[in-house]
Amino acid sequence: LPSKHISLSESLLGLGGVLLQIIKNKPCSLEFIWQEYSKINNNREVFPAYHSFDNVVLAIDLLFLIGAININSEGEIHSI
Repeated sequence: LPSKHISLSESLLGLGGVLLQIIKNKPCSLEFIWQEYSKINNNREVFPAYHSFDNVVLAIDLLFLIGAININSEGEIHSI
């Protein structure tokens, strides 16, 4: 059950920060971002919270809404 406090690693904002690290080097597809995040997702020493594909999509949406990323004409996601 949810509690009053959610750690940064459990939030979409914290997940967005990790995703920005993946996106920063080059434009990426959503599938590539998920594959790279899955490598991190299985290692609790790197990122302590588990996030599903749905949360990754929601974090990408959040990053787009705040202007941290953009989508090019080929559908690839890149940081601004």
